[in-house]
Amino acid sequence: MTKSHHQLLFSFLDLTSLNPEDSNRSIEEFTKAALAHVDQGFKPAAICVFPNFAHVVRSLASEHQVLTAAVAGSFPASQSFESVKLMECKMAVNAGADEVDIVMNLGAFFDGNYDRVVQEIKAIKENVGTTTLKVILETGVLQTEERIRKAAELAVQGGADFLKTSTGKVSVGATPEAVKVMCEVSMSNKRNGVPVGIKVSGGVRSVEDAQRYYELVAEGLGSEFMTKEYFRIGASALAKALLNE
Repeated sequence: MTKSHHQLLFSFLDLTSLNPEDSNRSIEEFTKAALAHVDQGFKPAAICVFPNFAHVVRSLASEHQVLTAAVAGSFPASQSFESVKLMECKMAVNAGADEVDIVMNLGAFFDGNYDRVVQEIKAIKENVGTTTLKVILETGVLQTEERIRKAAELAVQGGADFLKTSTGKVSVGATPEAVKVMCEVSMSNKRNGVPVGIKVSGGVRSVEDAQRYYELVAEGLGSEFMTKEYFRIGASALAKALLNE
């Protein structure tokens, strides 16, 4: 695989730090490291952190046209009062997040309360406005193709800009089977002629993994949509492999 293709795959990365020991200083160091190879053509799509660190990323990344993403909405379990989720998402945007990653309300989903699932996503989307909203389905918990398809359809109905596989906090992350279903839902629910974006996250560590998902999403959405506006990979461990470090 050529250097230019490594650079292409790198351009889809959401480099992520979501650790309990994260701090302003560690996120500043992480962000600087993430941007260290921009001049060599390795520029990530976004840097994703907890919402309270969005301002740190924004202050360093914006000059490189790298987006600031934040997990919010009571990540990673989505277990809290809806008002708390809404407020945290809004605070993330106010702190500088260009994108917000939330987890679908799986409790409501497994109860069959699909209206609540949709309405909660709608409320969050209205609260963050034009900020890109990625909805994590946690496909490893959903397990079956039928549930993954239903969850993806509900997320799109709620206003998701991206469908995302996993938080990376459960034992089963992304799988080709789940991503294929998500692509099918995206293409069957186009908005203004364009698909909803796909973010592959959870367990993507090797260049071969990244290439496999790139090809799968390209086949599902069409090569014309293989841009950072419609495709992302959430895999910080992948960065070193692409850089040959």
